[in-house]
Amino acid sequence: MNKYTERLYNGLIKENPTFVLMLGMCPTLAVTTSAINGIGMGLSTTVVLVLSNMLISMLRKIIPDSVRIPAFIVVVASFVTIVQFLLQGFVPSLYASLGLYIPLIVVNCIILGRAESYASKNPVLPSIFDGIGMGLGFTVGLTAIGIVRELLGSGKAFNVQVLPSSYEPITIFILAPGAFFVLAGLTALQNKAKKRAEAKGDPKAELIGCGTDCASCGKKAACGAASEAKAGKSADAGKTE
Repeated sequence: MNKYTERLYNGLIKENPTFVLMLGMCPTLAVTTSAINGIGMGLSTTVVLVLSNMLISMLRKIIPDSVRIPAFIVVVASFVTIVQFLLQGFVPSLYASLGLYIPLIVVNCIILGRAESYASKNPVLPSIFDGIGMGLGFTVGLTAIGIVRELLGSGKAFNVQVLPSSYEPITIFILAPGAFFVLAGLTALQNKAKKRAEAKGDPKAELIGCGTDCASCGKKAACGAASEAKAGKSADAGKTE
């Protein structure tokens, strides 16, 4: 897999911001009362993420380290303002639904985190693909949560009646507690899929749902032991040859 495909895979699966890294939880839990709101917030964040990654990567050798965070915030805030005006002008209904959460994209930890950990240290093109991967992963997460909440809470998906009219909506799912229930359920399904892949011996299974923050990972010791064992086997094989 080339580095561009790896960036997309990283954001969509390996380090999905919603189901793996648990970043951007404020908009994830607040605006996903419907699938349209979820996809709208996800795509808005994706646009800001891609453009800010691109510009920060271009300016990475110019921005002094001492002011990099304020500089990143200025860059992100500029793109958020542009997106906000575009939504207000062309999609006023979505703008009204998302409300305050559009300006709050400025302080979304996904955007600032990718700017600090990746875009400020890598060339422009990989940074763009990193933004696309992370943005699409965030969009998929929000849309999935929005679909489940809207379906269970009103029997609709994308404002289209899906379940029969006799269905009794479970209104808690379009309220605040429902967001936590759905997020937990979808995260559990993702973890189950990972364990099933591990049980089948899929070589990519260890990459599914594995972030880069080993310090907070419960499998840190196991991963270290596995790596040492693998290195020992390679060394023994080399000596035998």
